[in-house]
Amino acid sequence: MIRRTSAQDVSEPAWFKSSYSSNGNEGDCVEVATVSGTVRVRDSKNAPGPQLAFGEDTWTDFVAHATAE
Repeated sequence: MIRRTSAQDVSEPAWFKSSYSSNGNEGDCVEVATVSGTVRVRDSKNAPGPQLAFGEDTWTDFVAHATAE
């Protein structure tokens, strides 16, 4: 996964895009940010729209499961 932060104001979380979501430049990417012990996930096409929030342990389990396949 390649981290590419989006330009934003300092009050916004530092979002990064997965390099596995197309080539990372087409706008159809998943973005992830960590905020106060949670992992936030959003669709870059709808930024700054809705976000999903996961606890760090839940996110770690998800990533471990997803990469094991």
